Amino acid sequence: MDPILLVLLAATATFFINAKQQRQRIAVLAEHLQPFQIEKHIEALTQGYLRAMGEKDDERRLQVLALLSDSEQSLVSQFGRFAASIQKVSEPMARVTKLPVSLPFATQLMPASTFDMRRAMQIHAQGFERVARNDAGRTPRDKAFMMTAEILLMQHTCHWYCKSRSVASARMLSRNKTPHEQLVQSVSPETRSAYLALIG
Repeated sequence: MDPILLVLLAATATFFINAKQQRQRIAVLAEHLQPFQIEKHIEALTQGYLRAMGEKDDERRLQVLALLSDSEQSLVSQFGRFAASIQKVSEPMARVTKLPVSLPFATQLMPASTFDMRRAMQIHAQGFERVARNDAGRTPRDKAFMMTAEILLMQHTCHWYCKSRSVASARMLSRNKTPHEQLVQSVSPETRSAYLALIG
């Protein structure tokens, strides 16, 4: 058989297997997100934080940030329940390849180069709770900035799980003008430490 034809057949098979596996992961994530309004709370918070940061008057900024407290608590509560729900996902389906690109069966063939998405969601849930609780006594502005970073890093993890690390990073850069490395540096020290230990 023509070597070029073999390469084309292999590339086509890889594409379709990858697409099928990605659809399965998207369906798993959607199933566990469905009972919650996490995206609604994230949108309310990110838009609210942007509005607050756009206020020139400090007093007005603090008023806007104070109004977001209920949304923060709702996000913490619902994401905590989501992180508990996602623990039901099977071990094979929860594995995420650390390779920059998605390859068919990479999680099965190279288990040492994977991490557990279920653990990642626990880390993000703890990060949301920690920042909202604000035991560190950060200013409202710093707290809003850190919560935004925690949210974006969690979204990066979800895209990484569904697609690949490179796709997740490219989306984050194009939509939020934020490199993955900057997100990691902007979350709470506890989130950063646990996250880096997980993804190796």
